[in-house]
Amino acid sequence: MLKVFASLSLLLALASAQAADYPAPVEGDFTLKNFQFGSGEKLAELRIHYRTLGKPERDAQGVVKNAVLITHGTGGTGAQFLRPEFAGELFAAGGVLDAKRYYIILTDGIGHGQSSKPSDGLHARFPHYGYNDMVDAQYRLLTEGLGVRHLRLVMGTSMGGMQSWVWGERYPRFMDALMPLASVPTQISGRNRVWRRVVIDAIRNDPEWKGGEYKTQPQSLRTGVQMLYLMGSNTVQRQVQLPTLAAADTALDSYVDSALKTTDATDLMYQLQASLDYDPAPGLEKIEAPLLAVNSADDLINPPELNLLETGIKRVKRGSAVVLPYTDATKGHGSHTIAALWKQYLEQLLAQSAK
Repeated sequence: MLKVFASLSLLLALASAQAADYPAPVEGDFTLKNFQFGSGEKLAELRIHYRTLGKPERDAQGVVKNAVLITHGTGGTGAQFLRPEFAGELFAAGGVLDAKRYYIILTDGIGHGQSSKPSDGLHARFPHYGYNDMVDAQYRLLTEGLGVRHLRLVMGTSMGGMQSWVWGERYPRFMDALMPLASVPTQISGRNRVWRRVVIDAIRNDPEWKGGEYKTQPQSLRTGVQMLYLMGSNTVQRQVQLPTLAAADTALDSYVDSALKTTDATDLMYQLQASLDYDPAPGLEKIEAPLLAVNSADDLINPPELNLLETGIKRVKRGSAVVLPYTDATKGHGSHTIAALWKQYLEQLLAQSAK
């Protein structure tokens, strides 16, 4: 069931869009009945929230030819892309993804934003979901809800970047091009797995968590958001910004206090657990569309010295990869949302994949 609506957030986005010179986003919900997860669990109604910009253009056969799917990172929402450094660079008139030319679809993944999530009421009884489930739900939103059966481009940041690899393997002929940002095409392991386990275990083993039936957020949530602050950083810039013990403590406390107002412990635990089924490495040869992956040299989550991206991309038939060098403009893992750093590569990809 598809439902489109207006809201306060939409009205704010309207004002922002007008100022930024790109079409206003339209928000909606799509409900999937009796959705079965890879775990075998079912949910009677799975709600997927989305935003669209622009209008679909169809060919003589009625196939949409200008649709672009963009997916967000862990803990984020589709709204995070409606920022000057992303939408202002890409969606504005003359931009690489000019929203007057493209039909842009921004989803809230399962467990995130305004899509169905544990904190809606089921808490720890919410089905355990993975990246495959998230991609399959996106596919059904597109095909059943929005009438989109082909994508000009799939791109994503961080978790959304990992889902771009999954898209290329599960639905290899559904898109013309793929652009994963801030991700590597292999199972979560090493330090990347360790920091996630630290957060998951801190919440799950906290007596205040009460199996998900807490009335107030458990203190372990503080550990979780502190870890997110740490891993999303650029070490050199953080040292410049926080040159003293007092400055570092003040910045961390400010970030945590703000994050605790909008973050739920069970939602966060589920979001991090969702990466358990991510492992595109065995199926990289299945990817058919041109794929251009972009990482940054100062990314603590996907450090280039591991050579995981460089090794994996060799097995993608039409794959290429770029690692942005460290500069004063890069922001560690968060470089994925600063489009000015990498939009030239997106332009190249679109030109390469044009039919």
